[in-house]
Amino acid sequence: MRSKFGLALLVTTLAGCNHVPYDLPDRGVEAVNVPVLQRSMYVFDAAAPGGYLAPSESARLDGWFRSLNLGYGDEVYVDGMDAAAARGDVERVAGQYGMLVSSGAPVTAGAVSPGMVRVVVSRTEATVPGCPNWERPSQPNFNNQSMPGYGCAVNGNLAAMVANPEDLVHGRDGAGVQDALTAAKAIDLYRTTPPTGQKGLKEISTKKGDK
Repeated sequence: MRSKFGLALLVTTLAGCNHVPYDLPDRGVEAVNVPVLQRSMYVFDAAAPGGYLAPSESARLDGWFRSLNLGYGDEVYVDGMDAAAARGDVERVAGQYGMLVSSGAPVTAGAVSPGMVRVVVSRTEATVPGCPNWERPSQPNFNNQSMPGYGCAVNGNLAAMVANPEDLVHGRDGAGVQDALTAAKAIDLYRTTPPTGQKGLKEISTKKGDK
């Protein structure tokens, strides 16, 4: 009787060792590996006496934009005492890349010297840190956790394909103008397209020489 009690106590003790007193984030169906946004600021100081960019400075700015591969998703700002006057010149250069100049300017290191304007490009990138992740084998799995790499494939592709990573945070506001034809185009195509199996299945021969 004493040996049975000792065995039951040992089993209870071992079961208590496997107990996890805290919640594990990877015990549910939500992926732990999710996109993380990182914002970078790039600055370019251009000479603009009186708020005017000389052709040489505009060419320098154009080369800088080209080196950054400026495009959709980036934000362009103008900072400095003559920012309002130089905004038009900067917009003409940025417009060649399909970009507009946003209002205001983020805080950057260092003061803008008199007679200069600072062009700031804010760029947000989405990545999924720690992927791929194969640090833990699939078995044993006493805590019923998902695999360490769960979510890496889907969220990694989403982070790589999203045109504007900011959309992952707050989405995009709807346009003020709505076109009912555009909204119903997909529905109309679905309704008017004949089903693929309407004419029956195509006969396929496995004999050599038959097409």
